[in-house]
Amino acid sequence: MGVNIGELLEPKKTSLEVLSGKIVAVDAYNTLYQFLSIIRQPDGTPLKDSSGRTTSHLSGLIYRTTNLMEKGIKPVFVFDGKPSELKGKVIEARSERKEEAKRRWEEAKVPEEAFKYAQASARIDAGIIEDSKTLLTYLGIPCVQAPSEGEAQAAYMARKGDAELVSSQDYDSLLFGAPIMIRNLSAPRKKAKLEVVELKELEEKHGITREELVDIAILVGTDFNDGIKGIGVKSALKLIRKHHSIEKLIAESEIEKTEGIENYELVRTIFLQPDVTKSYELIWGTTDEGKVKEFLCEEHDFSEERVCKALERISMPKIKQKRIEQWL
Repeated sequence: MGVNIGELLEPKKTSLEVLSGKIVAVDAYNTLYQFLSIIRQPDGTPLKDSSGRTTSHLSGLIYRTTNLMEKGIKPVFVFDGKPSELKGKVIEARSERKEEAKRRWEEAKVPEEAFKYAQASARIDAGIIEDSKTLLTYLGIPCVQAPSEGEAQAAYMARKGDAELVSSQDYDSLLFGAPIMIRNLSAPRKKAKLEVVELKELEEKHGITREELVDIAILVGTDFNDGIKGIGVKSALKLIRKHHSIEKLIAESEIEKTEGIENYELVRTIFLQPDVTKSYELIWGTTDEGKVKEFLCEEHDFSEERVCKALERISMPKIKQKRIEQWL
């Protein structure tokens, strides 16, 4: 879900060609959810192999990720670790929503309704993660295991200079300090256009710091706190620009330390001092075509012709370096 600060942003359109030669830290869970929700049969059923195992995520990885590689983009997939205890309420609520969506999907009689509820019921389990990492390894794409939030780890790698952009659908990447984030990287081009957001530009536009942006998000509500009922992002921006911090808002009686922001110091720490690892290697290997075909075609019943065509596209990627000012 992420934080709802979209009204503060002015995303800029870009293209895969402009990103050629760039290292992109991909929020793996976010991307896999995209694949699992979008890549489905007309009745909402996910793609499956003859053993009944879901393969929608593998389809997304082989066909859409190889499209990125063909353009010369160098993705690295960052996987979530153990979530913060503060996220427990959100995880529980999501689980309940997915169960309700699954029930409605099973009861739906109109195809469009069935597909909508089927999308909302998508889940990631250990098998999906394991298969995803296996395929990415065979493709020569590095994977990084985060100790906690994948977006936090990806943002850390970008700040350190080991990646140039963070790919995610959620704006939490900016709160974690990603200098530049990109949305819709793996989405179908006809349905969603690529767009980028630069943290520095956001700060300068509104005259705020990243720390103040985090406090704005806390007032509105994040995955780690509910926020204050009745305060939207524009109201939160106005309050923080005037008082600069939640502490001063409370001290000057603009708000109370009430339910929804009672743990704001802890939430702030999660964003500004996240749990990340410095121990990772980013090595792009050569695609092992034999193992890719064995894994997808023999184990999961993919079309060998289609898989071979995807592999042909990445045999000679076109890499054209662009200067940073040409990205946006």
